[in-house]
Amino acid sequence: MNVEQLDIRGHLAQFAPFDNLPDALLDRIAGEVEIRYFQAGSELLVKDQTIESLWYIRSGAVEMYQRSGRLFNRLSEGDIFGYSDLLRSNRRVRYPISAIEDTLIYFIPGDVFEAVCEEDDDFAEFVETGGQRLKVTVEQQRDDSGLMTTRVRKLINRQPQMVEAATSLQQAAQQMRDANATCVLVIDVTETQSAYTFTGPDGRHWQLNGILTDRDFCTRVLAEGKSSQTPVGEVMSRKVIVIQSDESVYEAMLSMLRNQVHHLPVLHRRQPVGVLHLSDIVRHETHSSLFLVNNIFVQNSPEQLARLSPEVRTGFVRMVADGANSEMVCRALATIGRAFTQRLIELAEHELGPAPVPYCFMVLGSMAREEPTINADQDNALVIDDSYDPARHGKYFEALATFVCDGLAACGYPYCKGDIMATNPRWRQPLQVWKAYFTEWMDEPNGERLLHSSIFFDLASVHGEAPMVEVLQDLIADLAPQRPIFLAALARNAKNRTPPLGFFRQFVMDQDGEHRKSINLKRRGTAPLTDLVRVHALACGSKAQNSFARLDDIAETKLLADGVTERLRYAFEFMSIVRIRHQADAIEQGAEPDNSVDPENIDSRERHHLKDAFEAISNAQKFLSFRYIMPTKQGAASAGDNARGRR
Repeated sequence: MNVEQLDIRGHLAQFAPFDNLPDALLDRIAGEVEIRYFQAGSELLVKDQTIESLWYIRSGAVEMYQRSGRLFNRLSEGDIFGYSDLLRSNRRVRYPISAIEDTLIYFIPGDVFEAVCEEDDDFAEFVETGGQRLKVTVEQQRDDSGLMTTRVRKLINRQPQMVEAATSLQQAAQQMRDANATCVLVIDVTETQSAYTFTGPDGRHWQLNGILTDRDFCTRVLAEGKSSQTPVGEVMSRKVIVIQSDESVYEAMLSMLRNQVHHLPVLHRRQPVGVLHLSDIVRHETHSSLFLVNNIFVQNSPEQLARLSPEVRTGFVRMVADGANSEMVCRALATIGRAFTQRLIELAEHELGPAPVPYCFMVLGSMAREEPTINADQDNALVIDDSYDPARHGKYFEALATFVCDGLAACGYPYCKGDIMATNPRWRQPLQVWKAYFTEWMDEPNGERLLHSSIFFDLASVHGEAPMVEVLQDLIADLAPQRPIFLAALARNAKNRTPPLGFFRQFVMDQDGEHRKSINLKRRGTAPLTDLVRVHALACGSKAQNSFARLDDIAETKLLADGVTERLRYAFEFMSIVRIRHQADAIEQGAEPDNSVDPENIDSRERHHLKDAFEAISNAQKFLSFRYIMPTKQGAASAGDNARGRR
């Protein structure tokens, strides 16, 4: 191989899909390459011309156009084009391409391209998926995760024990003893149909009405002196949390930990097929960070809770190393963060006494969306019953908020720099005040109110009277679609943080500060995507908080063109997992995790995928300008009437 071919080979080896090719295939390509130079403004390919080679950009930049004449894509050094046309039976060009800079092209002959596709599956998949590369990568990462792919049914090894509600406690206990079971499901014949109705072997319709566990026998039977002849139906737990047999073990873990239960009835098409116990999952996945939640709820002081903080990072690194996707990792971190919060509230109430009036402690932002990463700070607030009297009750709730927020800071959740915390009296208010806040923010938006909307409109209850938070969620979902001025202003704000792509699809790095020559994946990636998804979700009246769930709601409305929500979903997942892996690597190296990623430290395939993800955000931001136009007063009134009519 001569010097020129070695130079060609070295350049190809830096970029996908050539970077992972075996040496023999890379040598063959380099030996067959032809080189041509094109001046800026040259027409490289025209529609319907025959194409015989794969085009590789050594230097320069080109533009690809749709049939309508609209710009479709810009490509630069290391990018390839023509592969989709080479894969067509007639090998004719669909999209014309022109040089916008002086450009040097490597031509890889069609027969060599076909041979490489035949011999290397990764190369073939890269070119065959074309615009779907990001989707394929994300789905492959998800499928590679054992936690997500292992189904609950694989952990079930025996039928559940079931008794009717009239069965005596003594009979139920004997049945549990004989079957070596730790619970019985309580069922009764029914004439109605529900999600808990199933057909028994006798052909009758039965309903799952409750569950009685070994722990219930201790706390509800012995501790309360119940007779052994008491019917099971009088002491059973009526709130039955169930899971379907084809759900993942991960979903089962989250369900148990969120609902603080150790037994999870497993259904197959409404038919009970078993009961999953926490110990079953422990045996299956002993290293999962989610089991940290169990330890949290047995700690008896903020100091004891703070000692668990290092375990959060250890569990986070383990989940990333085990191949969990970003949704799994972030939901686990949210579960842990909420558990710390809930336990601190319980400890505060133990120290301060019961609350003088009902209240709900709510989390905001990424914790409410179930999208925090390992370096998330705390955003929270208190919603208090309208009977709240500041003179009589103010000191209690101030003390409660201080106890919880200080405890969270000790446990590794930094204070919010913007003071969005329950310790701020402004965010410790009765329900009627919160309703007035939210209404005012939407009726008369300004810079500060829009900022508050982007934080407080992601909200979830953690402890207390959850219906208070649900009232606020309902209020937002009802009013937002009827406020076109608010939506237009929020959409304009959502375009302030742009993805880091330059004119020629090259990365635009941060140029100052500690993280020069890097990209802040939160500020320039996940945050702007979250912002634009929130706008669309508010416009369609969605009550979902999680970005993936919001995209599901948006897709049902047809508000966006076909395929757009799917592209945004894959973009969000890919950017999130790159960010999470970067943070896990930092922890393993003894550094403090952050959001700033140097593209040079990730391989060329991921750089391509990042560009695809950023481009999806850029296109979605452009659509905001067309979809949410600041109306005139007359137009705003008309739009509000139309929104009410749609609802």
